[in-house]
Parts: sequence; C-alpha cells; structure tokens
Amino acid sequence: MKTLIGALALSLCVLQYKLWFGDNSRRELNEVVADVVAQESINAELASRNEALEVEVLDLKTGLEAVEERARSELGMIEKGETFYMIVPNR
Repeated sequence: MKTLIGALALSLCVLQYKLWFGDNSRRELNEVVADVVAQESINAELASRNEALEVEVLDLKTGLEAVEERARSELGMIEKGETFYMIVPNR
C-alpha cells in the first residue's frame, strides 16, 4: 500500500513539474498570451493607418483637389496665370 501511495505521489510530482516547467507549460502559455496582446495592438495601429491611406487613395482617385494640393506642396508647382511668391524669414 505504501508503494502505491509513493508511486501516486511521485507521478503527481512529475505531472506538476510538466504543468509548470515542461513543454507547453503555464509559463509558455503566459508568454504566448503576452505576445498575442502585443501583436493585437500593433495590428490595431496598422489597421488605422491603412484606413487613413485608403481614404487618401480614394480622394486622390476621385478628386482633383487632392492632386493639386500634392502638386503644390510636394512638387512646388503652380497653376497657369498664378504668381509665385516666396517669403523668406529674416535671420
């Protein structure tokens, strides 16, 4: 009877060790959960950036105002009949 109780106690210890420290243990589960939470926050940021880019692409495809604004700000273009004035700050 004592050997049976000893064997059961030993198997309980082995199973507890595997649960807490072995492969696929609770520690690894907590690490995976933390990684998932971090990845979900990154995905949320990227999703909001993608939505902003979709709106900008749609605006560029449908309206000429966005194209004109980009041409003026990024390329320094002016429309025919306009006069370009550059204001230089005093140093």
